Amino acid sequence: MADEFDGMYETFRALLDAFPPSEAVKRLEMLGVSAEIVHEIREHHEQQTIRIKELEEPHAVVLGNRDTWYTGPQDRDKCWPAIVDLLRKDGWSDDPAIRHLDDSSTRVVSLLNHPKEKTFATRGLVVGYVQSGKTTNFTSVMAKAADRGYKLFIVLAGIHNGLRRQTQARLVRQMVEPNPSLWSQLTGLDKDFTPQENPASYFGKNNKTHVLCVVKKNATVLRKLALWLEKAADYLQDCPALIIDDEADQATVATKSINPLILRIMSSLPRSAYVGYTASPFANLLIDPSAQDLYPRDFVVNLPKPAGHFGTEVLFGRYALDGEDPEQVDDGHDMIRSVPDDDVPCVRPETRADVEGFEPVITDTLRRAIEYFWLVTAARRVRRTGNPHSTMLIHTSVNTAVHDSFKRPMQHLMDRAAQSLADASFISRLRNLWDEETARVPAQEFGEKKVPFEDLVPELPGVLSSCRIIMDNSNSEDRLDYENGPVVAIAVGGNTLSRGLTLEGLSVSYFVRAVSAYDTLLQMGRWFGFRNGYADLPRIWMTDELAEWFRHLATVETEMRRDIDIYMTEAETPLTFAVRLRTHPALRVTAAAKMRDAVTAASSYGGKRVQTHYFHTNADWLRGNISAASALVAASMSNAVRVEDRSAEGRYIFRDVPYDVVTDFLAAYKFHEKSPENDAGLISEYIRKRVTSAGSLRRWNVAIVGNPAGEPFTFAPGVTVGRSVRARIAVTNPEADFADIKTLMSRRDAAVDLSGDTAKLTEKGIMDERRAQLPNTGLLVLYPIDKTSEPSPTKERRAPLNADEHVVGVGLVFPEPQYGDSTVEKYISADLSGVRLEDEDYSPLESEDA
Repeated sequence: MADEFDGMYETFRALLDAFPPSEAVKRLEMLGVSAEIVHEIREHHEQQTIRIKELEEPHAVVLGNRDTWYTGPQDRDKCWPAIVDLLRKDGWSDDPAIRHLDDSSTRVVSLLNHPKEKTFATRGLVVGYVQSGKTTNFTSVMAKAADRGYKLFIVLAGIHNGLRRQTQARLVRQMVEPNPSLWSQLTGLDKDFTPQENPASYFGKNNKTHVLCVVKKNATVLRKLALWLEKAADYLQDCPALIIDDEADQATVATKSINPLILRIMSSLPRSAYVGYTASPFANLLIDPSAQDLYPRDFVVNLPKPAGHFGTEVLFGRYALDGEDPEQVDDGHDMIRSVPDDDVPCVRPETRADVEGFEPVITDTLRRAIEYFWLVTAARRVRRTGNPHSTMLIHTSVNTAVHDSFKRPMQHLMDRAAQSLADASFISRLRNLWDEETARVPAQEFGEKKVPFEDLVPELPGVLSSCRIIMDNSNSEDRLDYENGPVVAIAVGGNTLSRGLTLEGLSVSYFVRAVSAYDTLLQMGRWFGFRNGYADLPRIWMTDELAEWFRHLATVETEMRRDIDIYMTEAETPLTFAVRLRTHPALRVTAAAKMRDAVTAASSYGGKRVQTHYFHTNADWLRGNISAASALVAASMSNAVRVEDRSAEGRYIFRDVPYDVVTDFLAAYKFHEKSPENDAGLISEYIRKRVTSAGSLRRWNVAIVGNPAGEPFTFAPGVTVGRSVRARIAVTNPEADFADIKTLMSRRDAAVDLSGDTAKLTEKGIMDERRAQLPNTGLLVLYPIDKTSEPSPTKERRAPLNADEHVVGVGLVFPEPQYGDSTVEKYISADLSGVRLEDEDYSPLESEDA
C-alpha cells in the first residue's frame, strides 16, 4: 500500500506541472486510482500546502483562500538547483542563509497562480529591506516559477541603464548561463528591448524555452514592448507570464506614462502575475485598492531582515513604539558623523540659479570623510576578508553639473595626499583620525580586531594609486564597473546611485541632499546592506537634520512592518487594510502625485501612549509650559477626589480629575511642531468624543513623576519633587533651539496609578491591569526635567540637554475601549515651506535614448 501511495504521489506531483491540483486529482481518478489512495494523496498535499502557509517567516497578508498549489522544489528541477550551487560557491551557508531564501521564495511562488489556469491577473507586493538581497529573492522566485512552467519573465529594472544592466548580468549569471538551452533572451547586457521580427520563434508551440526580458521603466521602451506583445497575441494565450517590478514604488505608481504602459502589457497577457519588490512601499500601499491599478490586492509578503543586515534602525536608532519598553530600544551604532549646517553651501548650491559656475569647497568634514575612506580601504586590505571592492559615496545634489564640479578639487586632494605620505604631520593627522574612529566604534563589538595604524601605512600608497574618482550620473560615461577586478572608487552622483544599484563594498558616505518623501529618503540610503568582514568600519557623514529624519523614518518603517504582521494575524486582506503611516512635519509619506488616493488618516488613541520627546530649549517657550503645568496641578488639587502624596518616591497622584481640566491643560501646553502625533487639538477632540459617545475618559488621574534624588522642582505650593535627567541626542550645533530626548516615559510609569505589585509587569500586563482596574480612566503624567541633564558616561550618542529653563514633559495613557473606538481625522500631508528640497528626477522615464 505504501509503495502504491509513493508511486501515485510522484505521479500526482508530475501532473501538477500540467494541471492545477483539482484537475490533477481528476486525472488520477480517470487513471483508475482507488478512492482511498486519492484521498491519501489529497491529504498529504494539503499538509504540504499548510506547511507553506504556516511558515514562521516570511509573514504574508493574502486575499481570500488562495489555492496553494506549489509545495516546494522537486528533484527534477533545473533552475532553482543552479542558483543554490552558485550561492554555495559565493559562500552562502545551507543553514540558515539558503534555507531562509528557499522558504521565502517558496512562499511567494505559492501565492502565484498555477501556470496552467486558463486566465489570471495576480497582483502582489514583496516588502524587503534596502540592499538586503531582494534581487536574489526575486531571481529565486523566477527560477522556481520557470521550473513549474511559467514561460515569459519580464523584469522592470528601475529607470536608469546602470540598474538595468546590473540586473540583466545577475539574471544571466544565475539563471541563463547554468542552463543555456532553457532560455531565450529579448534583452542583453548593453541592449534594452528592441522588437523582434518573429514572435513565433519565442512563443510558438515548438519553442520550449523560457523567455527573459529585462527592461527599464522608460516610456519608449515599454511602448515598444507593449506593441510587440499585442502583435504576438495569437501566441500568448498559453503563455504564463511573471512580471517582476524591481523598486516597485519608483515610477510605477501614479506616473502618466509608465503606469498605463505596465497595465497595457498585462492586458495583452491572459495569464499574468505582477509582483512588485520594494523596500519603501509607502506609495504602493496608498493606491486606491478599488481602482483597476497595481494595488497589491492578492498578497503582501513581508520578508524578514536577514542576519547581519545594516538597516535604518541599526545605524540611526529609533523611537519606542506603543507596547515597547523604551529602555530596550537602542540608540543605534555610533557611526553617524555630523556635517555642520555651515558646510552645506560649500558642497551644494543653495538655489538653482547658483548651479552654473558652482565650485565646491573641500570642507574639513568632507576631507576627513575622504581620508577615513582611504584608511578603511587600507584596513580591509590588511584583513583580506569580505567584499574585495571598496566604495565611497558623495551625494549632495541630483544636478549633474554639481557632480562634475567635484572632479578637479577632489583629484587635487588625492594628488596632494599621495605626495604627503612622507610628511610626518600628515601621517600624524591620519593616525589621530584612525585612533579616534576605532575608539568610538570598537572592532570587538562586531567580532573583529582593530587593525593597528602601523599596519595600514604600507597599504596607503597602493590605495591612493588605485583610487578612482567617478562621476556616476545620467550625463556621464563614467560608471562603477565591479566586473573586472577589485575596485577602489569615490563615486559622486545622484539618482543613478540612489535606487537599486548596489555599491559594492560601500564603506563611507557623505550625504547632505534633502528630499521630501519617505520613500525617496529611504532609497537614498545606499549604506544599508551587508558588511561582512568590516561591520565595524562604515561611517556616514550627514547633517543633524537628515540624521533626525532617518531616525524618524526608522520608526515609521518598523511600525509599518509591524502593522503588516498584525494585519496578517488578524486575517485582514490586502483589500481591507491600509498601513498606518506616521506623518512627519518635513516629510510627505511619498510624492504628492502618488498620494492622490490617500484619504484623511483616521487616528484613534484607544490603548495608546503619547509622550513628548521633542522640545524647544528657549526660556520663553519652556516657561509657558511650566505655567501650563502649574495651572494643571493647582486645578487637580482643587478638583481631585483624592490626592496621594508619594513625594518620598518623587511622585504625586491626583485621582479622578474631571476631563475638562485635562483639555484646558492641552489648550495651554505647547507641543513641539515636529511632533504631529502629539496634536493637542486632535487629542482634545478625541477625549470629548469618548466622553459624549461612550461615557469614557470623563475622569483622569494626573500624576507627577520625578527623581527623589534630584534637585527640587515646585509645581504648586506643597507640591515639590526632584528633577529627572533626560539627556538629548548628540548634535553638532547644541545652541540650536531644539532637543530630542528620544524617550520620556518608562514602562512602569504607565502603571503609576495602579494598585498592587506592578514592578514586574510587562507592557501587555500593564495594559491588562489598566483594563481591569481603570477601564474608563485616562492617565496624564508630568515630568520635571533638569535643564542641564548631563548624560551617563555609557551613553555615547547623548549630550547634555543644556536648555535655558527646566523642561516639563508630558505623557498620556489612554484606556483600551471596550466597545469600539472613536476616531479623529487629519490629512497625511506636510508643510514643506522653508525646506531646501531636491526630489527624484523622472526625466529618464520619457527619454527617447532608450
